[in-house]
Amino acid sequence: MSHPGFGRTLVLTAAVALTAASAQAAPAKRIVSLSPTATESLFAIGAGSQVIAVDDQSNYPSKAPTTKLSGFTPNIEAIAAYKPDLVVTAFDTKGLVAALTRLKIRVVLQSPAKDLKEAYGQIQTLGNLTGHPASARVVTTSMRNRIASIVVSTPKSATPLSVFHEISADGYSATSKTFIGQVYKDLGLRNIADGAPDSGGAGYPQLTAEYVVTQNPDLVVLSDTSSGETPVRAAGRPGWNLLTAVKRGAVAPVNEDIASRWGPRIVGLYKVMSGRVKAATAR
Repeated sequence: MSHPGFGRTLVLTAAVALTAASAQAAPAKRIVSLSPTATESLFAIGAGSQVIAVDDQSNYPSKAPTTKLSGFTPNIEAIAAYKPDLVVTAFDTKGLVAALTRLKIRVVLQSPAKDLKEAYGQIQTLGNLTGHPASARVVTTSMRNRIASIVVSTPKSATPLSVFHEISADGYSATSKTFIGQVYKDLGLRNIADGAPDSGGAGYPQLTAEYVVTQNPDLVVLSDTSSGETPVRAAGRPGWNLLTAVKRGAVAPVNEDIASRWGPRIVGLYKVMSGRVKAATAR
């Protein structure tokens, strides 16, 4: 299971500088991806044949060469054993970037994107590094156009529908300042997490059960289905039988990978949620 990024690392500036320099080098031919999002993007832009290994969370596409490598607890020796000429990672855990740099292995850190503009930029960077700049532009242009079309076709009401995005059953959610929150904002929804205390300040507050019931969301999105959460199970929680979303059958399970990654498949989430909004406003 992928998990949304909780905060950003200071190493990003150095990694971006390294990426800019590397873009002028020969296209990478032996790529190790420790980021499920980057894995999806690499295959989408036509660089899949250059990917020799991906981390244990990279489950899409199915032909990706999944290994036991981990982006959360990286093993430098195991990564280096693949003799990569490029490593892509979403986190600089345990000094990963510096360690690979010392081994003279090109590395690019693509931290969880904060918005679509940054997501498009990361895809283009991968295109530049792999010799597929034109294909990367095709992918990002398609994403822009498809998302714009979905947003335009989504009905906007005078009183915005409210939404609760559930990351985990213990109440963690995502505010409008996060990447996933942007999806709901673009579709004209009011995110109930925006009004909740966020002690970490990263945009992922833990909502109490009482808060959710009091907010009475019109739509509920369950992105924790791999842990067994279903609309029926959620409806059985204390007080949830009173929620508008439950009464109207507007509790939507979504693929948690799509909901937690910022690659090409995010278009699918826009499409699913737009459909939910249309259904809710038609009632």
